[in-house]
Amino acid sequence: MNHKYTSKNLRLLLTAFLLIALAACKKEKSTTPAVATPTKLGLYEFGSDATYRFRQLQINVSKIGTQTVSYGLVFDTGSGGMVIDATGVLPSAMITTSGFNFTGDSTVVNGITVTKQTSTIVYGADANTSTVYGNLAYAPVTIGDVNGNITVKRLPFFIYYKVVATDGTKYSAHDFDVMGVLDQYDVTFANNVSITSPFTYFDPGTGLTKGFKMAALGTSNFSNNGYATFVPNVVTLGLTADDLSASSGFVTNQLTLYQGYGYPPIIPATITYGTKSTSGSVVFDSGTDPFNFIQDRTAPTTVALLPVNTAVSVATGAGFKYSYTITSSESPTYLENPSVSGTTVSIFGMQAFLNNQYLLDYTNHKLGLKSSN
Repeated sequence: MNHKYTSKNLRLLLTAFLLIALAACKKEKSTTPAVATPTKLGLYEFGSDATYRFRQLQINVSKIGTQTVSYGLVFDTGSGGMVIDATGVLPSAMITTSGFNFTGDSTVVNGITVTKQTSTIVYGADANTSTVYGNLAYAPVTIGDVNGNITVKRLPFFIYYKVVATDGTKYSAHDFDVMGVLDQYDVTFANNVSITSPFTYFDPGTGLTKGFKMAALGTSNFSNNGYATFVPNVVTLGLTADDLSASSGFVTNQLTLYQGYGYPPIIPATITYGTKSTSGSVVFDSGTDPFNFIQDRTAPTTVALLPVNTAVSVATGAGFKYSYTITSSESPTYLENPSVSGTTVSIFGMQAFLNNQYLLDYTNHKLGLKSSN
């Protein structure tokens, strides 16, 4: 159908065309959103003297649900997920030695949803293990404190009611509180909910990759008197393009997906101790101290500490190198045969973090290591 346009129609059309043109110009001038600034969190560095020098990292949790708390959780690169004692978090009447006391499939207390789904987590090595008993829970959780923090709005975590050692010893409240930062699943429940790193639930912002890097710790902030020192900016949440570039200095290792377990930080390496070498897999675990554990299929079946002054070095398949010498107070190292220990994975603990930086890329499932020497 033909239309006859009047001058008024023509003016309206010209006005419309002009507005469209202006809108197009505005689009052309739009800019890409600025890259967000990474978020920094501090850690508490704890040290003490005993037969061997002991060091531990803790990160504070200051709110769970509507409950204001203050608990230091072990900052652990050897596990995944927040694991915390119910004492001081839930009403004492709910907590028994055989489980949580409530009816129904779940209950909400202090803004925390506690479910009837139960499980256990085992910590330790060889025959010296402890079993943690608890339930799946959900809540908003604030990680950090007045020195800097983040809030995860709905975090699945493991809340426990007791811990029992192999010999039957029962531990005090909050003795096994852990902040596992790995993208691995320490517990998977029936509804396919996995307990994994709280940091995987944190959005670092525009242009940043989900993950974190950790500064080399040094030794100056680890007291020897059993007190903790707060050290700011140890952990940086949100990885930049520079962090992930080949020029960053990080030696990156691609992690493997294990069905039902996520991405454990297991990387191939050759370990040399004294004049002997063995090939296998290693984990750098900030939650293990003071001991290291070397697995060698040719080792004696009797577990023993390597002698003082033994030189130990680790060379990963990707090219990262780490070495130390055992002293009377530092880096005691067990030599184990996998037929006895039940694992082929060697573990290197806190000592490895003193002079090396650590990075986890949750998006691309990569682990980075960088020497600060």
